[in-house]
Amino acid sequence: MARGNQRDKAREANLKKLAAQKSGNTKSGSEMAREKEAVAQKMREKQAAADAKRAAEAAAAKK
Repeated sequence: MARGNQRDKAREANLKKLAAQKSGNTKSGSEMAREKEAVAQKMREKQAAADAKRAAEAAAAKK
């Protein structure tokens, strides 16, 4: 059954190696900055929509 143990050890090592590859950063600095800015813009839009909704609800509550 030693062969089965080798197979299991090799499988574990391969999974560990693949996990390390996935966790690594594959983007350049400018790509990361561009993506970060795009995400920030989406969040600003969501925040503006939430603020507008909150203001509309407050105006409706005053009437």
